[in-house]
Amino acid sequence: MALVAPRTAQADTLRLRNWQAPSTLNPYLSAGAKDVEAASLVLEPLALTDPDGALIPRLAARIPTRENGGISPDGMAMTWRLRDGLTWSDGSPLTSADVKFTWAYCMTPGAGCAQTMKFAGITRIDTPDALTATLHFDAPRPMPYQAFVGPRAPVLQKAQFAGCLGPKAQQCGQENAAPIGTGPFVVRLFQPGNLAEFTANPAYRTPRQPAFDRVVLQGGGEAAGAARAVLQTGEADFATNLQLPPEVLRTMQATGRGRLLTAFGPLLERLVFNLTDPDPALRSGRSTTSHPHPVLSDARVREALSLALDRAALVELGYGPAGRVACALIPAPARFAPPRPDGCADQNLARARALLDQAGWSDTDGDGLRDKNGRPLRLTFQTSVNPVRQDFQVVIQGWWRQIGVETGLRAIDASIFFGSDPGNPDTYQKFNADVQMFASAFDGTDPGPFLANWRCENIPSPANSWQGSNIARICDPAFDALSAQLAQTAAPKARAQLVQRMSQRLTDSHALVPLVHRGRVAASAKDLLGPKLNPWGSPYWNIATWRRAR
Repeated sequence: MALVAPRTAQADTLRLRNWQAPSTLNPYLSAGAKDVEAASLVLEPLALTDPDGALIPRLAARIPTRENGGISPDGMAMTWRLRDGLTWSDGSPLTSADVKFTWAYCMTPGAGCAQTMKFAGITRIDTPDALTATLHFDAPRPMPYQAFVGPRAPVLQKAQFAGCLGPKAQQCGQENAAPIGTGPFVVRLFQPGNLAEFTANPAYRTPRQPAFDRVVLQGGGEAAGAARAVLQTGEADFATNLQLPPEVLRTMQATGRGRLLTAFGPLLERLVFNLTDPDPALRSGRSTTSHPHPVLSDARVREALSLALDRAALVELGYGPAGRVACALIPAPARFAPPRPDGCADQNLARARALLDQAGWSDTDGDGLRDKNGRPLRLTFQTSVNPVRQDFQVVIQGWWRQIGVETGLRAIDASIFFGSDPGNPDTYQKFNADVQMFASAFDGTDPGPFLANWRCENIPSPANSWQGSNIARICDPAFDALSAQLAQTAAPKARAQLVQRMSQRLTDSHALVPLVHRGRVAASAKDLLGPKLNPWGSPYWNIATWRRAR
């Protein structure tokens, strides 16, 4: 391995801002992008997707294919070969045993692993030598680039996490806060919900990288403060997830201190309706499938609430050119997006009122609020603290009031809402409300694993430490069957058709309501060279190459 270039006396600090502060640095214990992205400075996968949508090796020597012998002719096995000479930041060698252990770590019952769908179908991993790991599948795998691909599925060090299997995974505080990695940086300090500080990895494989001796990732606050720190005050070098009205960003950028970066990928802002009852009187049964939602279990009510929305107005209000009207759950890549039906995004208050009438909800006392069997039609609508989301809440509240629905609004700090604490009642996976709004995307350009999140088995519950990604609690056996079929389909056209059918089935349920196809927006200081937004992965995917202009 090449020697690491000595550090200069004048250490340069890279200052990052993400107003959604990370709560863990172990991406296997959180589905939140804020945690996955922060961890990507330290932990690395075997491969990842670059901004152009190409799969590139990271810890692997090459991408396995049928042509190079890395994928067996029958599609039942896939062999990864590690780069020679790689070490962990503590100087110990990275080996195939670490790869095998990571699979076991996520799949051990009781771990509450948020990334189980990445590893679904792997029956065993063989490690014939220190650099070779062969994954064996329970069926032919036409699209095998899931496990160990992308920032959500990095390799963990076996020596560090060996005592964190199963239920112990949630209890390993030091390991989850300071994982040993192979990436360009090492954790120096981590304060969940506030600050993460990193120093350059002295054992990093590439000479003279990273260019920065220290990285400080400051969390908390709000999006406007993060953008202002880069574009106006110069207190930070790079800020991500700038979910702000377009006129605010334009005003800030006018100072000339920094530049805005935008990239469209699969990021989608959506509403999710809870199909289970969030009544606190249910105690441990709250928001579990044991108790269907007394109002939203009726698809007519969900469809009425969807029809009351004006998506074009939301785009104009919150995003401008950084947003597009969305009707599909998978807005990108384009080949996977189903054809957009005429009028799919049009507001139709008359039709919404008619559906509520059909469902038996009427205004019996003339107060403008519908009721049924003595129950008023009131819903609690929650999301994270963010100016755009609060604006959306207010206008959606007004539209729903026009059809006779009263809505109580909750805004939860982003570090809590997207947090991973199974004991916190306000996480979006606990979903102790009727409706919530958030955005999510998927790693890479194939949405198969992302769609698999809506299988029945992935409903959050106490049994999986609330780490399931099926937030709406949808259980549709026909959808699960399509997902199984997709896992065995390789032909691009057939695969795209299956994705479209699965996406359509979810949106037709009206439990998931697409709102805005969002571009990722970040701000970079003018003198910071190297950032290139990656819509298919972490904004820090190439942070080892970032440097300051001299």
